[in-house]
Amino acid sequence: MTTPIETAVQNAEEALRSAMLRSDVDALDHLLAPTLFFTNHLGLIVSKEEDLDAHASGALKIDEIVPSEMRITSLCDTVATVSVRVSLAGSYGGEPASGDFRFTRVWALSESGHWQVVTAHATLTQ
Repeated sequence: MTTPIETAVQNAEEALRSAMLRSDVDALDHLLAPTLFFTNHLGLIVSKEEDLDAHASGALKIDEIVPSEMRITSLCDTVATVSVRVSLAGSYGGEPASGDFRFTRVWALSESGHWQVVTAHATLTQ
């Protein structure tokens, strides 16, 4: 049975997917914690500001994100982890970029009562 926290985080995951597809910087700003750090599939650490800038400038354009194999674990009332496999297609710096990735995200309930990604990691899958 799905808990209310798992449902809320699943909804936040869908909002994140939608915002990334639209490069909706305002929505991403709401969904990403100020202290976010994201370790990408190349091992580079990306800050919230860098991620938002990539979307705003058009350097990062995501055309398709197809999630599968999602697992959500509620750690407490205010923190949950997500592991999700995605098929992703788009471009970075004008060059095509696509592949299958596994993302691990930690979501935390903000002081204002909405879920935000506080850290994330991506791995290229085979």
